[in-house]
Amino acid sequence: MFQKTALDSKALIPFLAVILLTLVGGMLLAKVSVGIAFMMIGGIILAVICFINPEIGLYVLICAMLLGPQFGLGEATGENIRGRGVTFRLDDFLLVIIGFSWFLSTAINKERGLFLKTPLNQYIAYYFLACLISTLIGYMMQRVKGIAGIMFVLKYFEYFIVYFMAVNYLKEKKQMERLILTIMIVCLVVCMVAIAQIPSGARVSAPFEGSEGEPNTLGGYLVLILSLVLGLWISNYGTTKLKFLFGGLVFLILIVLAATLSRSSWLSLVPMLCALIYFSKRKLVVIIPLIFVIAITAFLLPPGVKARAMFTFAQPVEQGQLKLGGVRIDTSTSARLQSWKEVLETDFIKEPLLGHGITGYHFLDAQYPRVLAETGLIGFVTFIALLITIYRNALNTWRRYGDDPFYGGVSMGFLAGFFAMLVHAIGANTFIIVRIMEPFWFLTAIVIMIPRIEPLSSLDASAMLKKLKEPI
Repeated sequence: MFQKTALDSKALIPFLAVILLTLVGGMLLAKVSVGIAFMMIGGIILAVICFINPEIGLYVLICAMLLGPQFGLGEATGENIRGRGVTFRLDDFLLVIIGFSWFLSTAINKERGLFLKTPLNQYIAYYFLACLISTLIGYMMQRVKGIAGIMFVLKYFEYFIVYFMAVNYLKEKKQMERLILTIMIVCLVVCMVAIAQIPSGARVSAPFEGSEGEPNTLGGYLVLILSLVLGLWISNYGTTKLKFLFGGLVFLILIVLAATLSRSSWLSLVPMLCALIYFSKRKLVVIIPLIFVIAITAFLLPPGVKARAMFTFAQPVEQGQLKLGGVRIDTSTSARLQSWKEVLETDFIKEPLLGHGITGYHFLDAQYPRVLAETGLIGFVTFIALLITIYRNALNTWRRYGDDPFYGGVSMGFLAGFFAMLVHAIGANTFIIVRIMEPFWFLTAIVIMIPRIEPLSSLDASAMLKKLKEPI
C-alpha cells in the first residue's frame, strides 16, 4: 500500500553538510565573541545561498574585491615584502565560503567537473608549480624563511580560483552583461569614496586600504576599468541611459586617476589608448575626443598633478639619483632602474633556473625583475607564456565577435586594459596586487568564455550542458 522512497545519496550531501555545520557552530558559539559568531552565521547562510544559486556568490565577490575591508594579523616570519605583516581581506574569506559551495556542488553534480577546460589551464598550472617549487627549494636552502612564502603562493592561487569559479558559472550573455554592470557600479562607488579623500590633500587610495594606502594600486585598477568602459562605449553598446553612465564613469575615473598621482598608472594610459585606436572600427570616435581632451588637459590639470608628472626629471638633487643621457631621474624611478640592474647583472645569475623563491628576495616594486629574481628563468618563461596565451585568446575573441556591441566592446576593452597592465607592471607588482588581479582575472574569465557560450545558442539543452560542463 505504501511505496518505498529510494534515498538519493546526492540529496543527502547538503543535508548532512548543514547538520555538520550546525554542530560545529553550536560547539564554537559559546567560545567566541558575538561579532565572530555573527560572521560565522553569515558565512553559513552565504554558503547555502551560493549552493542554491551560485551566481549570487559572483556578485558578492565582485563587490568585495574593492569594497571589502582588510584585517591585519601581525607579522609573519620571513615576510620581507614591505614589513607590513600578514593581511587578509573580506574577499579572502568569501572565496573560501563560495569555494566550499563550489566544491560541494561539484561533489553532487560530478558531470560538472572541478575545473572547466579552458585554453589557460595548463599555463596557469605551469606558473603555479614554478612558484611553488621555487619557494619550497628556497625554504630548504633557507632563502625563504617562515610561512610567508607559502602564504604568498597561496595568494597567487587565489587569483586563479577567481578565474576558475567564474568560468564554471558563466552560461549566457545576459549573465555576463549583469556582471559587467555590477563591476561598473562598484567602480562608481570606489570613485565616490576616493573623491571624498581629495580635500585632505593626500594621494587618494581605494576604500579600506589601511592607514598608508596604495594610490598606485587604485590607479592600476581604474585604468583597467576605464579600458572596459571605453571599449563598450566605442562599440556603441547599451541604451542611452547606459551610455550616460559610461560617460559619467569615465569623467569620475579621470578625476580620481589624476588624484592618485600615480605615474605608472598615467603612463599605462598611453598603450591603453593606442590599443583602443588600433582595435576600434570607428577610429575617429576615439581620435577626435582624445585630441580634444589632450588639448584642454594642460589648462585644467591642478598644479600638483602637473608637478607630479614632471617630478621624474625635476626632483631636487638627492643622493641615489641616476643619470640617463645627462638627465637626472628622481630617486623612486632610479631605485626601480637600479633593481632591474641588480637582478639582471648579479642576483639572477646566482639562482638562474628557479630563482630565490617567493619572498626569498628583497622587495622589488617592479613585476618583471621580481618574477625573474623569485622564480628564475622557469618561472619567468611560464609567466610570459601565460600572458601570451591570455592575449591570443582575447584577440581571437575580438576577431570573431568584434561586430557584436557587447562582446566586441568587452574584448576590445580587455585587450586595451591588458596592454595597460603590461606597462603598469614596469613600475609596480601589478600581476600580484589583489585589487587589480581579482577584477583582471574575472574579466579574463568572461573573455575566455565568450567563444564557448555564443556558438552554443543554437544547440539543444543537453548538448549545451555537456559541452559547457565537460569534466577534466
